[in-house]
Amino acid sequence: MKKSLFVLVAAVVAALLTGCGAYKSQASYDAKSKVLTANYDGSYVIRVQVKARNAAIAFTDAQRKAVKEVLFEGVDAGSNGIEALKPICFDMNIQAKREDYFNAFFVDGGDWTKYVSLHDKRTATTTYERNGKQMVQMVTVTVKRNELKARMQADGIIPAQNMYEL
Repeated sequence: MKKSLFVLVAAVVAALLTGCGAYKSQASYDAKSKVLTANYDGSYVIRVQVKARNAAIAFTDAQRKAVKEVLFEGVDAGSNGIEALKPICFDMNIQAKREDYFNAFFVDGGDWTKYVSLHDKRTATTTYERNGKQMVQMVTVTVKRNELKARMQADGIIPAQNMYEL
């Protein structure tokens, strides 16, 4: 009786401990975007992870996410010696303050599409992981950071360069 009770308790404890871990597909959702290369024209190649139902939606979401990260959050450094990108808009509340502007800027097919491309995307650089109805993709995107910064300065979102004289 004691032996069978001990085996039962051990089996329950083992089942509880093995069920606590995160699934592989869920753990991979939290990967941060990384800068892969810096081009001479002021553009950056960024590796972005997105979740979507299909590849077409994923590519559009990856491009939009890359532009948003360059504008508001910054992008982490990659493993090849490229430094991390600081955000263009340093004001933490700029998105809320200028909500009308950014809603019009990030609409489907909006002006944000002028500053991003899949130019440096190669056939083997996109990785897929499917779980149920969603697909997790790592997409390589090129963002024209200098042109985006110039646009934000021209529209009065961020101060123009050399505004402060010493």
